[in-house]
Amino acid sequence: MNFEVDQQDGYIVIQSKVDKLDASNASELKSVVLSENKNNVNNMIIYLLDTSYCDSSGLSAILTANRVCKGSGGQMILAGLQPNVQKMVEIAQLHRVLSIESNLPDAIALLKETQED
Repeated sequence: MNFEVDQQDGYIVIQSKVDKLDASNASELKSVVLSENKNNVNNMIIYLLDTSYCDSSGLSAILTANRVCKGSGGQMILAGLQPNVQKMVEIAQLHRVLSIESNLPDAIALLKETQED
């Protein structure tokens, strides 16, 4: 399993266990996101601390997660981006549309804060 799902109260954390989020595993991330959303999970944190590279397939999977969460009234937050992944996100101008936190505790705090509003 390339992605570990940690069920919390009101949200999940999807932790990447791959060095490269690319065409070889991005579809698995999309499947996890869609499966969890079908189970009424609308709030997700995608934690990429162990991922040092992300290509367009990986970015597409992340955008799918964002679209699915927003479409069901929830939120998706990216956390733990390594410098190369952060750079790809910025090159694609996705930092303008995605919620990004530097670490998992900050992502959890942001998610809980927006749930209370």
